[in-house]
Amino acid sequence: MTADRATLIRLLHNVAVRLRIESIRSTTAAGSGHPTTCMSAAEIVAALFFAEMRFDPADPRGGDSDRFVLSKGHAAPLLYAAWAEAGAFDRAELLNLRRIDSDLEGHPTPRLPFVDVATGSLGQGLAAGIGMALDARRTGSSHRTYVLMGDGESLEGSVWEAAAAAEYFHLDTLCGITDVNGLGQSQATRWGHDLDAIGRCWQAFGWEVVAVDGHDVAALLDAFARAREAKGRPTMILARTIKGKGVAEVEGREGWHGVPFKPDLEKRAIAELEAQLLAVPGGEQAPGVQRPVPSPRPPVPSVPTDLKGPTYRLGDQVATREAFGQALVKLGAADPRVVALDADVRNSTFSDAFAKAYPDRFYEAFIAEQVMVGMAMGMASRGAIPFPSTFACFLTRAADFIRMAAISNLNVKFVGSHAGVSIGEDGPSQMGLEDLAMMRAQPNVTVLYPCDGVSTERLVAEAAAWPGPVYIRTSRPKTPVLYGADEAFPVGGSKVLRQSASDVATVVAAGVTVYEALKACEALALQGVPIRVIDAYSVQPIDGAALKLAASQTGGIVITVEDHYVAGGLGDAAAAALSDVGVAVRRLAVREIPRSGPSGALLDRFGISAGHIVAAVLEATGGGR
Repeated sequence: MTADRATLIRLLHNVAVRLRIESIRSTTAAGSGHPTTCMSAAEIVAALFFAEMRFDPADPRGGDSDRFVLSKGHAAPLLYAAWAEAGAFDRAELLNLRRIDSDLEGHPTPRLPFVDVATGSLGQGLAAGIGMALDARRTGSSHRTYVLMGDGESLEGSVWEAAAAAEYFHLDTLCGITDVNGLGQSQATRWGHDLDAIGRCWQAFGWEVVAVDGHDVAALLDAFARAREAKGRPTMILARTIKGKGVAEVEGREGWHGVPFKPDLEKRAIAELEAQLLAVPGGEQAPGVQRPVPSPRPPVPSVPTDLKGPTYRLGDQVATREAFGQALVKLGAADPRVVALDADVRNSTFSDAFAKAYPDRFYEAFIAEQVMVGMAMGMASRGAIPFPSTFACFLTRAADFIRMAAISNLNVKFVGSHAGVSIGEDGPSQMGLEDLAMMRAQPNVTVLYPCDGVSTERLVAEAAAWPGPVYIRTSRPKTPVLYGADEAFPVGGSKVLRQSASDVATVVAAGVTVYEALKACEALALQGVPIRVIDAYSVQPIDGAALKLAASQTGGIVITVEDHYVAGGLGDAAAAALSDVGVAVRRLAVREIPRSGPSGALLDRFGISAGHIVAAVLEATGGGR
């Protein structure tokens, strides 16, 4: 060991001690938090930030800065202390932890410039790290990606989805570190400190595995060096640590998870830790950070909202899922940031068209929806515009990832196909009937539901250009093209398809039910009962102004019809928009668990066909009078 290395190790030891002290101070000031979880990983973070990683504290999202994901997000005070130590902000700010006017939240969010993805829902950081590493490969960036995980969260199935994916993509620029402190929230973790047992799991998934004493700075530096040398596969460093390390009263003891120190213990703990600081030859000095060598980056293009190329003709029979695939290819030609992700249904969602056109920007997650969404989150955090697509019902498997993508406000464009009973004979396990509710529950997720090929193409482009998360719902049946090539579909808009000055009711539909509404309109016209038909292609935000105008002109009778369960979908969106004008919305929706059968028969059996719309209008209007 050289003198310089010896000095560096002493400096890093002292950084780790200071990180512990700051974690204790900030959580005691907040009156809540997880100091002991921070204390176990202090040497890991000290070695990473001040010897291993290359980053610029003044430009933490810079293209070539190494990425760090704190998957064990409850150790946020440790993360904040490290960035303060690096000079990103004044360490006095650490005492504002968890205050309502501070961005130093209880778990990290991208409100902070050095946080790429929100964490704290355990088991998600590794998948996001995979997305970051893949995006570095796409853009030619030299950055490495590091993900710090807890041993408790390693029981999440999403971790092992991610483990398999990282090996599949041969991500040797990805390094995971598991803080094996042996204690969970309520008891000891499953493996405790058995690094051999944990290591066998990672080795079985094809990872390079390095087991170390997580409080031995020299061993950590050697482990990181070994990870850099690994070729063709990712590395997992298993660091054996002690929860609450450095303070004898709490070291390795149960019952201290998420428990801040009282002021008297804080005082004793800090005194004990300060006594552990080492003398450094030449005096104490900051170890500093290693900054990346910047590489030139092409200018960021603007997303085109008008996709060039052949368009659809009125009356053409086109499934919106197929139109999505074709639109995505056009979008990919126009913007190199557009990428697509699949969960082994590309030939059903029609994302296979993009895979054929741009194989270097297509990522197959196989049947692992959580890692597909997590990868998309990581890619979006680095500037890509990812379109992860699968059956709408299978996105519910990744609901928590979608929730965290919304908290992160990431630019992910989710696409769910095979929505509703209209898919037909495959039966209820394949029918997305709760997806609108799931997506609308997140206030910043834009929800779009096209009904034909033209609206699909336009809305795919609008989604790519729209900031933040977007959900596009596509359908399986072929439907006739309703719109001409010159139609625009801005987010938050709608289309009035049928109207007259004597309309007695408004029917609001989206997707496949637009055609049922049009059939009902024709049938009612034969009975002398004119109605207004609105295509509410933007479900969130919904076109409240158009709905209010229609309600005021049609006697306050508004009926929604949707191929979705009654809770949380189009009907609820319309009702919320009309609530302040006192209009009660009558809702036609699927109200029971459906079954297999022909598409048209299912629409009728479950109350959302043209015949049911006719009956609802006649009932609401007293027979049209």
